[in-house]
Amino acid sequence: MSAGSPPVHDAALAHAFAAGDHGALEDLYKNVSSLIYTMAVRSLGSSADADDVTQQTFVSAWKARESFDPDKGDLRGWTVGIAKRRIADALAARAREVRRAEAAQENVTSIRGDDADSVLLAYEVEALGDPRKTIIALAYYEGATHEQIAARLDMPLGTVKSHVRRSLQELRHRWEVSDVAS
Repeated sequence: MSAGSPPVHDAALAHAFAAGDHGALEDLYKNVSSLIYTMAVRSLGSSADADDVTQQTFVSAWKARESFDPDKGDLRGWTVGIAKRRIADALAARAREVRRAEAAQENVTSIRGDDADSVLLAYEVEALGDPRKTIIALAYYEGATHEQIAARLDMPLGTVKSHVRRSLQELRHRWEVSDVAS
């Protein structure tokens, strides 16, 4: 807790937060974010995932602030409850990803050589979601240039290039994970 910030249990802070005062959100963040981050990193084992959960917690709290009644509960406890739900969501998403990867691996086991790699790659490209899967398909299956993709999808060229770079990084990461698992 910083010296200039009111404590989280302060009724004035709780009322200001519920009323939509941005300063109250900042004070809440200063007072509770390290606790939420620590909970998330211990549960998830990843600082990047913990950063995401911490951010999602405060975004969720801010969006749901009207449902918080400062006369019925503690703002810190309410925010920690949101964090626990976001951590559970992250763990569930991980479990879904593991199941999806296992299912893909099972589907590929009966296919040999390059065919297996092609099927796995097509599956992973599909999993990128739009617009990234469309951009990758245009670039690598149809041979379109970045400029052609930008014009065809009515997107800025820099956005197309960023999507391609991030998609390739994600595909490489998934491919490496697949290689480790096999």
